[in-house]
Amino acid sequence: MRLWRTGLRAVAMLAAVASLNARAQAESLPPAPSPAVTAAVGEYGVGDNLLTVYEKDGQLYLTGRGLDAAALWQMSPGRYAGTFGEAAFTPDAVTLGGDRLPRRDVGAETAAEIQAGVKADPARVRAAALAATPPVEPPPRTPSDLVSLTTVDPSIKLDIRYATTNNFMGFPLYERAGAWLQRPAALALARAARTLRAQGYGLLIHDGYRPWFVTRMFWDATPPYAHVFVADPAQGSRHNRGCAVDLTLYDLKTGLPVEMTGRYDEMSKRSYADYVGGTSRQRWTRDLLRKAMEAEGFSVYPEEWWHFDYKDWRDYAIGTETFSQLAAEGR
Repeated sequence: MRLWRTGLRAVAMLAAVASLNARAQAESLPPAPSPAVTAAVGEYGVGDNLLTVYEKDGQLYLTGRGLDAAALWQMSPGRYAGTFGEAAFTPDAVTLGGDRLPRRDVGAETAAEIQAGVKADPARVRAAALAATPPVEPPPRTPSDLVSLTTVDPSIKLDIRYATTNNFMGFPLYERAGAWLQRPAALALARAARTLRAQGYGLLIHDGYRPWFVTRMFWDATPPYAHVFVADPAQGSRHNRGCAVDLTLYDLKTGLPVEMTGRYDEMSKRSYADYVGGTSRQRWTRDLLRKAMEAEGFSVYPEEWWHFDYKDWRDYAIGTETFSQLAAEGR
C-alpha cells in the first residue's frame, strides 16, 4: 500500500512538473522560425478566397480554400507535403494541387486604392471634413481632461503616423506629432506600461485622441468594403472621445518595434485580434500586449490588434480640437 501511495505521489509530482513546464513554455517568447518557414508565411490567392500559411511550433500550416490547420512537412527546399498533396513555394506564389496562388498583400492593395482616390486633391478632402458637423449628443457625464502620454511614463515612445506621410491616406493629417488620452485612460496605460516593462517591452504609441474631422476624412476616403477598419463619423469614434489608443510593443534592449501578425493600420484580416496566421512569436507578442491592456480596463477592437478602447469612453464628448489647439492650451 505504501509503495502504491508513493507511486501515486510520484505521478502527481511529475504531472505538476509537466504542467509548470507547459505553463512556462506558454509564457515565454517562442523561438524564431527558420528563414525558410518565415519566407513562406503569408496570404495567397485571388479575390477573397485566400489561403493563409502560418507557423506553429516551427511547422507550417494551411488554413482556407477548404483546408483547416493542415500541416506541411518539408521534403526539399521550397517543397512540402501534406495529407492533401504537395505545396511548392516561390517568393511570389505557392503551387497547391496544381493551382498557382499568388502571394497577396491585401492591406497594401487597399491603401493604394485609397491614396489613388485622394492624392489629386487632399486639401479638398480636408476642407470638406472641417466644414462638416459632428453628431449632436447629450451633454457628457465627464468633462474632458486630455493628458499628453509622454508625461505619464518616460518609457512610452511615440510614432504618430498621421503626422507624416507614412499612413494609409498617404499625407499628413495632424499638424504636429502628439498623443493624448483622458486622464483615467492615460493613467491606466501607464500601469500597463509598467507591467510590460518588467517583461522587457515598452509601449510605442501610434495614435490617441483624434479630432472628429480626421475620422470624417477616413470614412469619406475608405471604400465601403473596408469601412470595418474606420469609425462611422455619424456615431463618432472612441478616438474622438480621447478613450482609444493605437499602439504596439518595442523591445527595451534594442529599441526596435516587435513584429506582429500584420502592420499598423493594415486593412486586411491579418489585423484581426484573433487572426490565426503569422508566426508563433508574432501571435505571442500580440497576445502579450492584449493581456496587459485588458488587465487595466481596456478592450481590444476585434478587427484591429493595435486598437484598444478604455472602459469609460461613453462618458466623454466627441472632441473637435486640433493638435495645434491642444498645444496652444499647454496640453
